[in-house]
Amino acid sequence: MSELLKINVNEHLEKKGNLSYLSWAWAWAEVLKVDPGAQWTAHEWDNSPVMHLRNGTAMVKVSVEIKGNIKTCILPVMDNRNRAIVDPDAFAVNTATMRCLAKAIAMHGLGLYIYAGEDLPEGEEAPKGFINNPRGDLGTSISPAERDPLVAEFRAALDLDAEEQDIAVAVYAIHDRIKANHDLYVAVSDSLNSKERSALKAYIKMAKETK
Repeated sequence: MSELLKINVNEHLEKKGNLSYLSWAWAWAEVLKVDPGAQWTAHEWDNSPVMHLRNGTAMVKVSVEIKGNIKTCILPVMDNRNRAIVDPDAFAVNTATMRCLAKAIAMHGLGLYIYAGEDLPEGEEAPKGFINNPRGDLGTSISPAERDPLVAEFRAALDLDAEEQDIAVAVYAIHDRIKANHDLYVAVSDSLNSKERSALKAYIKMAKETK
């Protein structure tokens, strides 16, 4: 789905611990824009939403059909450190299912780049061409000299002693300058802490709503 591949998903990522996830609700809304008749299915094993493994962990499986093209993805039921859960409860299974939905949508192209390098064994570095950050995003390396001044600009804008709308305008002006450079945008965003990223997202949304 070339339409989905072209969409920048950075502003719709959710952070949990050191990991980033694409919001399944936003992702599905984007799919419906491309194909209002799109469907997704959570598979079952003997009326169970999970496939249990011998060690007590479990897998979920989701298929997504867009314009007649079906992509299927499986995912372990994991905690927020990406470790498989032994004897997962209903909440963990539901969370894994919706994460698997987002990943199956990515197989059609939407946000595919955020999963690049995620399956590397622990301790291995991503191949040349990947940014070295928790998301493992595709792209070329961004030097601190390129990244750090922009990080400082964003932090200064977020700390302005001004009306919220004025802060939003200042934040959006910086965002607007770098949004076309995906590698740079991701490098800057990943250098902010979770509170700063949340504020950044909120101010960008505010600025867009008043344009």
